[in-house]
Amino acid sequence: MTEQTTPADAAAASGDHVLVRDHTVYACVMGSRAFGLATGASDTDRRGVYLAPTPLFWRFDKPPTHVEGPREEEFSWELERFCELALRSNPNILECLHSPLVERLTPVGEELLALRGAFLSRRVHTSFTRYAKAQHGKLLADVRLHGAPRWKHAMHLLRLLLSCRDMLRTGRLDIDATPYRDRLLAVRRGELSWSEIDAWATRLSAESDAALPHSPLPETPDRAAVESFLHRARRESAAAS
Repeated sequence: MTEQTTPADAAAASGDHVLVRDHTVYACVMGSRAFGLATGASDTDRRGVYLAPTPLFWRFDKPPTHVEGPREEEFSWELERFCELALRSNPNILECLHSPLVERLTPVGEELLALRGAFLSRRVHTSFTRYAKAQHGKLLADVRLHGAPRWKHAMHLLRLLLSCRDMLRTGRLDIDATPYRDRLLAVRRGELSWSEIDAWATRLSAESDAALPHSPLPETPDRAAVESFLHRARRESAAAS
């Protein structure tokens, strides 16, 4: 049975989309296009951050922490939720802050991007590795069930591990996978065997482990700097209302 959208659901979605339309402070393109791995068949994945007006928090019903749409393949987070996830070293969130394809940027968004370094710490080793292990488990299940992994997912697993290793070595997050493009796209086309992919992933994980003790990244993110930024953004929003 197809789920029906009620008028109340439609009205709520419309209200949420207003937050994206009118209050987005940062929007970018992510996915293969941002990673330098796009092909003719690649989608355009859009991600954004909106600052819900402060008075909306003075009601019992709080503004949403995230919104899907209004366009296809578009997803946005409220600023506080976005910062909270970034402080946890969520890979998808951290990568959003480093997209080269920025579509919208307000003064608040500029402040957010200026804080990119405050979110980075050695915690990325745990968060990126945990995510990679989960993906590896799914790929292994595909191999056992179907004889082959989902090649696109295998490519992105390796890209994530490369990003983690290089970040731990340099102290910077660079999501541009162009230096590895040819081999990664060969993975996507199924030109590498699962054993080759698995060996590459294992080697990258070991290299990340080796880089961790000597990483220039701090032990923890700069939570105080991020909290100060959030307080200032909320205060300015209230003053403008």
